[in-house]
Amino acid sequence: MKQTGLVWFNHDLRVHDNPVLLEASLHCERLICLFCIDPAWFKPTGLNARPMGENRLRFLKQSLQDLSQQLAERGQSLIVLKGNPVSVISDLISRFDVNVVYRSHHIGVYENRHWQHLRLDFPRLQFESVWSHTVFRSEHLPFELDDLPSSFSQFRTKVEQLSIDAPVSMPARFAPPVDTLCKQSEKVVIEQKKTDAFVGGETAALMHLDSYFSSTSPANYKETRNALDGWSTSTKFSPWLANGNLSVRKLLQRLRQYEVEELSNESTYWILFEVLWREYFQWVALKLGHRLFRAQGLSKTKPNCCFYPERYQKWCHGNTPYPLVNALMKQLNTTGYMSNRGRQIVASCLVNELELDWRFGAAYFEQQLLDYDVASNWGNWQYIAGVGMDPRGGRHFNIDKQTRQFDPDGRFVRQWHGEVSSSQLDSVDAADWPILPDNSK
Repeated sequence: MKQTGLVWFNHDLRVHDNPVLLEASLHCERLICLFCIDPAWFKPTGLNARPMGENRLRFLKQSLQDLSQQLAERGQSLIVLKGNPVSVISDLISRFDVNVVYRSHHIGVYENRHWQHLRLDFPRLQFESVWSHTVFRSEHLPFELDDLPSSFSQFRTKVEQLSIDAPVSMPARFAPPVDTLCKQSEKVVIEQKKTDAFVGGETAALMHLDSYFSSTSPANYKETRNALDGWSTSTKFSPWLANGNLSVRKLLQRLRQYEVEELSNESTYWILFEVLWREYFQWVALKLGHRLFRAQGLSKTKPNCCFYPERYQKWCHGNTPYPLVNALMKQLNTTGYMSNRGRQIVASCLVNELELDWRFGAAYFEQQLLDYDVASNWGNWQYIAGVGMDPRGGRHFNIDKQTRQFDPDGRFVRQWHGEVSSSQLDSVDAADWPILPDNSK
């Protein structure tokens, strides 16, 4: 029995089906359950955006508040501290004689740098990284990571018949906390907006899981999934999955139950299909490492693009010559959410119509999206830009065609005030001279 363990929460903010928390509680006499708020999340990066915007932060705080309540019901306490994770955890290890550090395995480059830094600083300590964010563990896959299929279709063919582990059962009580540390935890202050459709936390996630599969929505998912808005048109699980409020295995268990007790059709299969897309991007990100963030991705040459600050700002604020793009971006900025179809449209616009570096779009999504997941976000942007794993090249969505198909009566554009105030994309030319109207002399 190890004396003191530290559980470093990250994208696993839940109690149900949490093998990290289970492992730690079974093998430790006392636990420090820690979440670090890294100041670096709120500082602008070289891509003109902050890693975490206001909507994401509010959803995170809601998730932390709910996790704190769930842990308290099982005899534990969540400690929330601000600071660089390496410094914070190093201090706790030294002060409380920590024997072992646990975390949910993360595929993010920066998250893994922190983890490796700690391992190098404390070579005598035990570090345990447990899979909890993916459907499969690495040993489940029927191929080595270096042999990851280059397309999703190939990946799906190889994995969709694999057995999926059932969610692990959690104890009614966890190992007790370190009492003297509880008073140092940051107060999590939440200001909920009236426009919030999503509320962070395991409680809200499980309520939505039950509500969705108690409705007829799963039976019609494939027909409605491309709608630009509407609560029941898509599953809406992504924010809770991204933050770990909901276990992906719990979701798939509930899907199988629905197929057995209600019906199984092409739409219910398509929910699994989309979960496997998410899964594919997890393994792509793990394989690519830092190449996930390179302009050229897996390509030998960089995409032919420039950075036009004015175009970028117009795209961010929904002030482009394209009403549908404007409406979608205003929806994102207000709610922190956008449909998958909408994301493809605005990403294609940034890459193809505006001819901007795709990474600026990916970074802005990282700042704004409630359901930001490093693998899904950056993998999908690489996919649109044509620099990712898919050998077929990029994707170019015809905005006029998309508008006619998904907003034929203009309701969505009007709802989000996407109307164009000016059809002019640039107010300066390449030499920074003002562009004059056609009738000017």
